[in-house]
Amino acid sequence: MKRFFSTFLIITLVFTASGQKELTLEQAVLGQWTEFRPKTLPGFSWLPGTDEYSFVSNDSLIIVNITDSKKNRAVTLSEVNEALKANSLQPLKRVPSAWVDSKQLRFIAGNYFVLYNSVTKSIESKFLVADNSENQEFSPDGRWMSYTIGNNLFLANALGEVITVTNDTTDGIVNGQSVHRNEFGINKGTFWSPSGRYLAYYHMDESMVTKYPLVDISKRVGELVNIRYPMAGMQSHVVTVRVYDTQNGSTVELKTGEPREQYLTNIAWTPDERSILIAVLNREQNHMCMNRYNVSTGDFELTLFEESSSKYVEPLEPPLFIDNNSFLWLSRRDGWNHIYQYLTDGKFVKQLTKGEWEVTSINATDFKNGLIYFTSTKESPLDRHLYSVSTKNGSITRLTTGSGTHRCMISPSYKYFVDFYSSITVPNRVVLNTIKGKLVKQLIDAPNPYTGYNVSLPNLITLTATDGTTLYGRMIKPVNFDSTKKYPVVIYVYGGPHSQLVTNSWMGGARLWECYMANKGYILFTLDNRGTSNRGAQFEQVIHRQLGTVELGDQLVGVNYLKSLPYVDSTRLGVHGWSFGGFMTITMMLRASDHFKVGVAGGPVTDWKFYEVMYGERYMDTPDENLDGYRKADLKNYVTNLKGKLLIIHDDMDKTVVPQHSLTLIHEFIKNGVQVDFFMYPQHDHNVMGKDRVHLIDKIIRYFDDNL
Repeated sequence: MKRFFSTFLIITLVFTASGQKELTLEQAVLGQWTEFRPKTLPGFSWLPGTDEYSFVSNDSLIIVNITDSKKNRAVTLSEVNEALKANSLQPLKRVPSAWVDSKQLRFIAGNYFVLYNSVTKSIESKFLVADNSENQEFSPDGRWMSYTIGNNLFLANALGEVITVTNDTTDGIVNGQSVHRNEFGINKGTFWSPSGRYLAYYHMDESMVTKYPLVDISKRVGELVNIRYPMAGMQSHVVTVRVYDTQNGSTVELKTGEPREQYLTNIAWTPDERSILIAVLNREQNHMCMNRYNVSTGDFELTLFEESSSKYVEPLEPPLFIDNNSFLWLSRRDGWNHIYQYLTDGKFVKQLTKGEWEVTSINATDFKNGLIYFTSTKESPLDRHLYSVSTKNGSITRLTTGSGTHRCMISPSYKYFVDFYSSITVPNRVVLNTIKGKLVKQLIDAPNPYTGYNVSLPNLITLTATDGTTLYGRMIKPVNFDSTKKYPVVIYVYGGPHSQLVTNSWMGGARLWECYMANKGYILFTLDNRGTSNRGAQFEQVIHRQLGTVELGDQLVGVNYLKSLPYVDSTRLGVHGWSFGGFMTITMMLRASDHFKVGVAGGPVTDWKFYEVMYGERYMDTPDENLDGYRKADLKNYVTNLKGKLLIIHDDMDKTVVPQHSLTLIHEFIKNGVQVDFFMYPQHDHNVMGKDRVHLIDKIIRYFDDNL
């Protein structure tokens, strides 16, 4: 009893002296973007056509006039709810913040999309949200709302009138929804013309695609849920683009031609609404044509330009028109993502940016003054800065200062921009600048949101791959780190395309639960290997036809670095990742088994022939074309190599990496007499979200606690 009391007293005195609290698991998993979100301007937006901006503060939407503070005003939640009550509409719990123009806000209230006038404080119009409807999108003039119910497309107006655009009943015919499994930057299925007269939409026939069975266990007797899932090398769906004319009710299908198994991506309307541009990509994904089609007849008019690659072409952003006759196009054709200018007749004007760095986004186009504003990695792959480029002489000007990540929003007048800035040491700093980059006012300087808590922040690390390529990583140590001790390390990995886990931003791209886990006596380490994003085509495409090989080599560079550190216990290395990261986790456990003691793989791809056509064939070609590549990446071939403890986690309703991946691998482990652990999360789809995520992270940490 005396010994217990003495220990308790020591712990109490330590806690009192430090004055620091430990995160709970719930805080670590769910609190990063709620309780511990750095102070900011929530709901920030420029009011269209003005030099006013707005943000949410408590129950008000504050509107700031930059040039005259006497014109500042607010939209209050009580005002909005009074107007809703007067129209027998359901009240809101939060003030809306989505502007349609300088006066009107659009939001959902109960079963209606509502247009609210902030000046007259009245409801201008309301659109009934039909039962079971999805994919709602408003026409630019606000007269129509498009939406889907099931696999069909509908239009509605403010009077409650409904137009049935499609009425397909055949199983496998889908209208107005995203296609090609959301690859190639596709995230929706409807595209309004600039005036709102026409609605272009995807029409997909996936009736020929094999059905993959999932089981819904929420019913008294489990029910079969079939999804259409085209696996690599198998028959894929057929997509066309149709155009509905709201004035005469006619529909025209664009004649996109043969072969039917192609990808229709990056749809854009010409400003005159006479034509539609589509980046048409062949199934092999190594040749793209930017085609123009006639809206009235559907006829093919012209191929504006073509792009090809010995590996793959991946258009991700639609053409961006800067006037009636010209547009901008983002392309990696010279090995780096840059901005090109074209005329609508296909004439090449110029390449606006050039260099061994990537344009990550186009922020605004002020063609009247000959300036394009963009964000890029020009200073460092870890940083993001805002720049302008002159369309006249190509001169580039950096507009932001301070190494780190700048997320900038430019005013409609192109006179100002607001810069949301963070770095590995700065939680969030928001400043208002002139368009030349001169400071007007600092709006926010956020303190460390973890003050009062034991949270160790990441450090950034630079390593060199075996071919001389620079690699970036981050490390999180326990708050009470002691360099004279030896620590186990858990490597958190993703490693696949379209990812960058390590950035010069607050937390370095890390999740808060990693800091929580570090305080349990671990070092957390992450490395972006070759194959990840924002480092140019060569850096990414080196993985083509051999997924897992180069990535593993780079991760082992990180492992060798860790083993060189005097405070790392090289006999206690673990690895964890999800999806592609799950694939990498098992790859590391089986193909480099001497290095790792414990692995936890979530939603892992284990055999690329089970993965879908679009992603799988881009990086691996088909199984028939790349027998050796698929064999080498098939993790079933390495099960007898396992030396450590491996936990595989999968979701039973996973529509992205179907459960067959984990189950076939486990079957192979069993056949070879190799023990492995498995856990399934019911009723989740390719990750575990919401409150159940606390259970997931707890399970992951417990597995390392018990075995590492």
